[in-house]
Parts: sequence; structure tokens; C-alpha cells
Amino acid sequence: MGNKLVLIDGNSIAYRAFFALPLLNNDKGVYTNAVYGFTTMLLKILEEESPDHMLVAFDAGKTTFRHKTYEEYKGGRQKTPPELSEQFPLLQELLDSFGIRHYQLPQYEADDIIGTLAREAENRGDEVTVISGDKDLLQLVSGNVTVRLTKKGITNVETYTPGFLKEKMEIDPEQVIHLKALMGDSSDNIPGVPGVGEKTAVKLLKQFGTLENLYDNLGEVSGKKLKEKLETNKNEAYMSKKLVTIELEAPLEIALTDTAYTGYEPSAVRKQFQDLGFESLINRIGSDEEESKAEMISVEVEKEKPLTEDILLDETALIVEILEDNYHTSPVEAIVLSNEKGVFAFSPEQLMESDTFKTWAADSSRHKWVFDAKRTLVAFKRYGIPVEGITFDVLLASYLVNPAVNNHDIPAISHRLGETGIPTDEEVYGKGAKRKRPEDDVLYEHAGRKALMLYRLKSNLEEQLKQNKQEELFHNLEMPLALILGEMEYTGVRVDVDRLKEMGEELERRLEEIKKRIYEHAGEEFNINSPKQLGPVLFEKLGLPPLKKTKTGYSTAADVLEQLSSQHEIIDEILLYRQLGKLQSTYIEGLLKVVHKETGKVHTRFNQALTQTGRLSSADPNLQNIPIRLEEGRKIRQAFIPSRQGWVMFASDYSQIELRVLAHMSGDEKLIQSFKEGEDVHTKTASEVFGVAPEEVDSDMRRKAKAVNFGIVYGISDYGLSQSLGVSRKDAQIYIDAYFKSYPKVKEYMEDTVRQAREEGYVETLMNRRRYLPDMNSRNFNRRNAAERTAMNTPIQGTAADIIKKAMIDMAARLKEEELEATMLMQVHDELILEVPEQEVEKVTEAVREVMEGTVELTVPLEVDHSYGKTWFDAK
Repeated sequence: MGNKLVLIDGNSIAYRAFFALPLLNNDKGVYTNAVYGFTTMLLKILEEESPDHMLVAFDAGKTTFRHKTYEEYKGGRQKTPPELSEQFPLLQELLDSFGIRHYQLPQYEADDIIGTLAREAENRGDEVTVISGDKDLLQLVSGNVTVRLTKKGITNVETYTPGFLKEKMEIDPEQVIHLKALMGDSSDNIPGVPGVGEKTAVKLLKQFGTLENLYDNLGEVSGKKLKEKLETNKNEAYMSKKLVTIELEAPLEIALTDTAYTGYEPSAVRKQFQDLGFESLINRIGSDEEESKAEMISVEVEKEKPLTEDILLDETALIVEILEDNYHTSPVEAIVLSNEKGVFAFSPEQLMESDTFKTWAADSSRHKWVFDAKRTLVAFKRYGIPVEGITFDVLLASYLVNPAVNNHDIPAISHRLGETGIPTDEEVYGKGAKRKRPEDDVLYEHAGRKALMLYRLKSNLEEQLKQNKQEELFHNLEMPLALILGEMEYTGVRVDVDRLKEMGEELERRLEEIKKRIYEHAGEEFNINSPKQLGPVLFEKLGLPPLKKTKTGYSTAADVLEQLSSQHEIIDEILLYRQLGKLQSTYIEGLLKVVHKETGKVHTRFNQALTQTGRLSSADPNLQNIPIRLEEGRKIRQAFIPSRQGWVMFASDYSQIELRVLAHMSGDEKLIQSFKEGEDVHTKTASEVFGVAPEEVDSDMRRKAKAVNFGIVYGISDYGLSQSLGVSRKDAQIYIDAYFKSYPKVKEYMEDTVRQAREEGYVETLMNRRRYLPDMNSRNFNRRNAAERTAMNTPIQGTAADIIKKAMIDMAARLKEEELEATMLMQVHDELILEVPEQEVEKVTEAVREVMEGTVELTVPLEVDHSYGKTWFDAK
């Protein structure tokens, strides 16, 4: 389905509003009637049309390209009243507060901007609504373009489709310019044929169809006088036609993607309305405190009363209010329920003592709708309350529907769906160091509002998931996974604190040795971590060539130093010093900070609603980026150990999953064959790209082929490949061309994906996870290029992410089914880490292989490598 684009003729609507309304002015003495009228119309449009693209076009000035044709064009028009002129800047500020794009182009009129964008959108299959007071725009009407003309002021509107135009004016859209050419337009000083009015013009067009046909058959016109008029004013008629024809290819500096509209921030609009004095409109956008309170059901705080069975319904929204991000250690301040009976708030202590609540919570047939299922599960587990029946997570639903948005909290989702009157957590609790717990009444009311909104939001989000065909992805993948991740987080991973400290001391010693060597090379002591001190040492004292300058001096960035590596021994020492320094501060010290005092474990938080590809990320600690390229980095994994004696760490990961997904999605026979026959795909690619037999492929060729293979998956350019291989761009392009020649279906698949992304505005994974790419049609080459690479990569990386997520769900089921004690602990990209009793290793090995390799059916086999040992490091 295409986009919904609304184009507004700014001058026309403002002009009509100005003359339709009394000359209002606000308390600052500024005239606002045109802005007010325009705004009422705008709010109506937003309500009725729900556009996802929008633009208000304005005339740029007095002279246009039409004046070259006819100097008197728009002559005789009265000068725009200054009371109206001074409202245009206010109107544009107002549009900015709504987040609506406005645009004008020198030498062109608003009509031309609208015409050009309408035609472009129509060709793309979008649905377009044009709003104006000017009948000239009726020439744009088509199956996909509707023109709404204001009549009698501005709120009364007539909607023109091709059918309505025919019924009302007895002409087709393409005849509008011929009609205007004949009858002229006094408001624009377009002459037309004097003496020919609308009735006569329509009659002529019914007979002849077009102006050209009319003049070709002038002899057939009945009525001597009319024939004479037409003959005498032929030039005027043709010139008039030229003047009224909207330019459909104006040289715009904006593209359709620039008109994307994602809704407005009520607080910004509210402020603008207050400045303009539009008190009566404030209520229409979710308004002030009083209004929101009136809108919201008041929250009954039942803190002192015992919990009764009658409010525990089968469909209940549940909010667990925790003020800090880390829900493993921060206290639960309140638990709020919202359902058809109302909104009810409790303290966790009260619920811990309520058997009625515990029975309800543990009953999987009583459906709970939550915000962040993991957080909810972990919070209740901390208070010893098992929860079953979490069937809807508003956070995950919102994330799937729009992964590009970076804020999925309840106020933000509510605002996006047009529900206002709910403040953000920051507004209630404060930000950063100023964040604090408010009085009970304030806290319960805020959490109560969130619970109420959660209850209301579910059906809307469910509808959007349905439209996107994402119900299965949501109910069968993300929801069950959230609960599994919650269990994994709560379980945590045991950390050998002594080993970590030991490593820290080892690194400290290494850093001291390296520092001494750097000072010897430099012949002086200085702060190695300060570019201001390092720059002069390298580029002045040691005379190395400065490759890059920054505002403050010489660049000592890693890429610069790497290029100088062969020129002096000091460079490699500095690079190593930096790497080990980062390991020491970020990983050793960082890990020690997040070890839970009581459990001796780290309880990472998996972020399931963050990445646009669908991969998981994690925080406190971030497991995904523990560096493994450097031996010292890999060793950090030695600190991750089983939580019990006689157990081992067990790691299993998918082998080349993204390349296998690429083979499946592209359907390339040669690539599929490689995997089916168990060939080494990098050697195979090297043999293809370098034109040698597989047995003649050396390690350097294989290394290059590996870079090409993964580069292709990531939509890499000749430049990107040249950088990673250290070859020229020309050579890199030769490798890429040779690859595509060997695997033509891969090239075809990439091109099709980009084409589809351009048309649809998004790409999808095998399981219908979406990623929207607004820059696909950007006029900016770099942005467009980046969007194209993302389009190629996301379906592959996203499908790989979907597969490992499904494997985790299947794995949890298998462990339960076989009644194994083995426990899943971590997921890092394509790797799953478990802790396993030694006596279960054999069974787990078999289960892991069967489950992970059989989780989805692809045209190529999935392959899993596994290993185990005393620590996570040994399991590799």
C-alpha cells in the first residue's frame, strides 16, 4: 500500500481564512485571523486524512516564469493587505511546531510545487489529497489524486474526484485547462476569450473536447458571433491555456521523502497556541493539565484495602512502576491494574501477602497486558510472585510496528496514536540527578494513567500488527522470547571476581611496560592519552608525515596511526596501549561495577526493542561487544563461569548463518550447492573470483574472498572493500564484479530488494519484520546510498536474528520437555551460551544440534558449531 500525501495550497487557504474571519488579534496586538482559520482547517485535515506525508506550498514572490509569457499576469490584483502579509511568518512557525514541511520556490507558484509532487506521488502509487480554494488545481484530479476545494469560508469543503468533477462541471480533469483557456480568470487577470463564460466553454468542450480540436474545426461552431470571438482571440486563448497549465516538473529542491509526517509533539503545538492566544484550540490537541485530568479516569488507590477477587479480570493491563532503568536492583514503587472495573494501585508488599493476587498472577488463562514483559516478569520474580499469562506487550508491539522510532514508552506511543493528556516520566519524576520519587498520590496517579493508556492502546497496536501481517512474528516469536529473556536475565551469569581482578593487575603491568617502551622511542615522557601531547611527539619530534589535521592540531586517530604503522615502531606500541587501556577501563572495571552484590552474578538487560534489524543488544554489561579479536579481550571470557560445581559453560553458534540466509533468499544455485555439499564457501568463492581450482586457493585468496562474501551481505561498496582489504578501489571493484558474475542470482536479489524498498518504503525479513527506509528516494546521494546498503543487508541480518530468536524459543521448550537442568544464560549475536551439568553434556549437544539446525526450513542446511569448558573462554 502506498503513502497518504496531503498537499496544501498555503497562500490560497490563508487568503480565504483572512477574508472569512473577523480581524482577530492576540494580546500582543498581532493579527492572527488567517493563522487561526488555517489551523482549524489543518486540525480537521489531520483528523480526517491521517496523512503520513504532508507539505504546505507557498508562492515565492510577485514574479513567476508566467510573467515572461504575459506581463499582465495577475495584474490588477490588489496588493496583499499588510495585516495578512505579516501572518505568513507566524503561519510558517506554526507549521514548524506541527512538524509539517513547508516550501516555496523562486519563479514558481504553490500550484506548481503541488502539481510536481502530486504527479510524482501518483506515479509511485500513493494516495494524494490536494487542499486549496483555487479551481485551477482541479486539473490534477485523477484516480489517485483528490482535490478538496474550500467554499464559503474554509471549513466547508467540496471533494473532487473524476466522477464528482464530471457530475458537477460536466468536464474531465484534463479539460480544466481548456475550460480556463476559454473562459479566462479575472482573479489572475487571465484574458481567455472575451464574452465566453463557463456555460459556453463547457458546451464547446462537450462538442470538441479540447481547445486544439475546437480551433481545428472552427467552422463547425454554431453562432456567427461566437465564431468571430473565438477567431479574433485565438492567441489569447492559447496564451491563457499556457498560463493556467500547472507545471508538473518544477525543479524542486525537496523530494517526496522530505514530506514524511510522523505526527506532532503536543507540547510544541500547545506552546505555539498559547503564544498566538488560541485558547479554544488548545483542548483539541490534548491540552492543558485540567483538560488531561478531565480526560483521564481518576486512579483509585486501594493501598490500604485488601485486594478482592472481583477486580482481577481475565483481561487486565498491568504496570510495574520502577523509577530507574535497572529493574534488577531498583525497587518497585507501585503495581497498577487497569481493566473494565477501573484503575487500581498497590504496593508490591501488599501483593506479596495476597494469595488472591498470587493465584490470579500464576493463572495462564487470565490474560495480562503489560509494558515490557521482561521487566514485569523479573520484577515479580524478585518479590517471589510467579506470573503466567502475559499475552500482550505494548513495548514490543510498538517496536515491531515502527522500529525506527527510538522512544516506545507509553506517553510517546499514546501521543503517536493521538491520545494525549499523559505526561512523560521525566515531567513527573525529573531527569538525571534530579530524578526522585514523588509523593504517593502523584506516583500512583501517573502510573495509573499509564495503566489506563496501556489498556486502551492494545487494540490499536493489534490492528497495526494485523495490517503489517506481523501477528505471528509478535505472538509466536517476540512475546515468548521476551519471557525467556526475562528468565535468563533473572538467572544471571556467575562471574569470577578474583580472576577479573587478577586480569586487571596483569593488564596494569603490561600497560606500564608498554608505556616505558613508548617513552624510550619518544625520548621523553608525556601523556599518551592526550592527542595534544602525542601529536607534536610523532609529527614534529619524530618527523612522521602528518596525514590529517584537526581543528586543534594533528589527528592521532586510529586510522591515521594504522597507516603510519610501518614507519616507526612507536606506532604499534601506541595502538596496543590504547586497546589494552580500553579493555582495562571498559571491560575489567566495567564488569566489576555491575556484579550483583548478593548473587555474585551479572544480570544483563537484553534490549529487545532497540535495533532496526531485530538483533538483541544488551546493557550492564553489554555482552555483545566484549572484544574477541585481541587475545587479551578473549581472555575476559575466562571470568564467566558456571554457577555450580560440576557444571560447564556450553557455547553453540551458527556457522555462517548470514551467508546461508543469502543463499536461501537469493536462490542462487551455485551458492546453494556449495552449502549443500558442505564445501568451504570462502574457498569456493576464492576459486570463482580468482579463477583458480579450489586446491590452488591460498590463505590470502581465501581471506580476500571472505571479505568479499561478508561485504556483499553488508551491501559494501568498492571503497569499503578496498579499505578492509588494503587494495585499490579498482581491484576491489574487480573482485565485486567477479563475485556477481559467479553468483548472478545474488546480484539480481540485491537489485530487486533495492527496487522493492524504493517502491514500498520498507524491507522485510523472512518472518515479516519490517524496517522503514525513508532515505531510499533522497536526493542526497550519500543518504540514498546508505539506505540502499541497508535495504540489501537488513533482510539478511534481520532474518538471521529471527532464526536465532526462534531457536531460543525451541531450545527452551526442548530443555523443559527433556526435563534437563541445563539453563540458557546468554545470547551474543549468532551464539547461544548455556550452563550445563557435566552428566547432561551429551544430551544437550544432541538437543542443541537438532533444535538449532532444525528451527527453520531453508533451501540450505543450517550448521551449528558447539564446544564446552570450565569457563566461557574454554567453551571456544
